[in-house]
Order: sequence, then C-alpha cells, then structure tokens
Amino acid sequence: MALAEDLGRVGDVTAQACIPEDARFSAVFAARQAGVMACGAVVRIAVHAMDPRATVTLKVADGEAFEAGTVLVAVEANARALLAAERTALNLLGRMCGIATLTRTYVQAVAGTSARIADTRKTTPGLRALEKHAVACGGGLNHRFGLDDAILIKDNHVAVCGGAGEAVRRAKAFAPHLMKVEVEVDSLDQLDEVLPERPDVIMLDNFSLADLEEAVRRVRASALGPVVLEASGGVNLTTVAGIAATGVDVISVGALTHSVPQLDVGLDAS
Repeated sequence: MALAEDLGRVGDVTAQACIPEDARFSAVFAARQAGVMACGAVVRIAVHAMDPRATVTLKVADGEAFEAGTVLVAVEANARALLAAERTALNLLGRMCGIATLTRTYVQAVAGTSARIADTRKTTPGLRALEKHAVACGGGLNHRFGLDDAILIKDNHVAVCGGAGEAVRRAKAFAPHLMKVEVEVDSLDQLDEVLPERPDVIMLDNFSLADLEEAVRRVRASALGPVVLEASGGVNLTTVAGIAATGVDVISVGALTHSVPQLDVGLDAS
C-alpha cells in the first residue's frame, strides 16, 4: 500500500527520466543518530517488491542498539527500483526504529523495579503489527493486539452495564477459560467494587502516586490470588519511574506509538 501510494499511476518518473533502465546501484541505509533496530525486514520487502533479484543484507539485528553512522542495511539492486523503494523503506524503518528506541528509554527508566512497559492500541492504522513488533524490539510488552485478544472493560463499558462489578461478572461468565478479563478503574472505591469479582488484570487509570501505592497494598492484602496491576494515564519519561516505584506490575504507554519521533535514517551510495 505504501509503495502504491508513492508510485502513483506510472511510477518514479524522475528515475525513468534520468537513469538507464539496466543501471545498478549499491547503497546503504545508515543511521544519522543512535537508536535501537526494529523491522529491518521492511527494507528487504520494499526493495524486493521493486526488484526481486536485489541483494539486501541486514547488518544490525532487531533489538540491537547502534550508534550514529552505523550501516543498518546494505543493498545492491536495479537503480530505478531501489530509488523507487527508497522513501517507503526509509519511512517505515525510521518510524519502527524510533518506536524501539523510545521503548528502550522507558524500559531503562524503570530498571530495578518490578514494573514492565507495555504498548497500547493507539497505533497507526494498518501498521499495528510492525509497531508492536518494534515495541518488543525495544524491550517492551505487547498489550492486546486487537479487540478479540482479551476482554478489557473500560469506562464506557461500565457506563452501559451500570457498574464495574456487574461488567466484570458478565465478562467472567462469557470468557472462555483461556481468555483473560481486565477492567479499568478510576478510583479506589471502584477498585474495591471489582476485587471480589476476581478480574485477571486491573487497570488503574490516572491514579495519583499515593492512590497507586494504596491500590497495590489493597490488592496484595486481598488474598484473592494473583491479580496483575496495570497503571495507565499521565505516563511520560518524567513520571514513569515514580509510577514504577509504587509496585505496579505493568505500565502502559500510548506515547510509544501515537507520538513517537522518527529516527533519522538515510540512504547513501556505497
């Protein structure tokens, strides 16, 4: 889809005008800044879509950190084909490396605590599989991939059901034995309402640090078995360490995918 968007009706007219049809081009995708590798295969896919005989060599493995100036991918291909694939490959590689790099920064910010960093469904339409893979490359956890992975009861579900406890009861009755039930709560009173219903995961939404600590204490003292506590809302690199220190198990961060800066990657002749 990305290639079709770029090629339009007749393809790369600049390359067609300037470059002989059988010309070859050797080039490298090189990092302009330090980061973490993710989805290097998108370069191979984009280039091979234009030139199936191209040689594409991944120089850095997914999840591996690199410095500015590092060659990430080396390519030898038909020149017209490589130049036609260039922007699609750069757009995708730069975005995915940006996600992996930001995720790694969050993971490092909570090092030494029990908390793990997770993504959300706030992804670019059509790119969720790549973006969630990039989060994993950065050391983060993948939250549910789509609406059919698990039951996640949020505030609007609660509003329609007439209460958080009632929503969890209905969900537990509906769910197959391998499907987990998570419920979002926005207060300690709502937490107390859902605890007797034994959800598998409780999302503590926009809690203060003091209320997060109290929520952790109440859940651990409830003797209801293992309940995963997930903190969400108001999470950024300034606040995440403090949130992790409260004892929650997971911290979900929408910013990993919905507002990540692109990592600067360029294509250079080799």
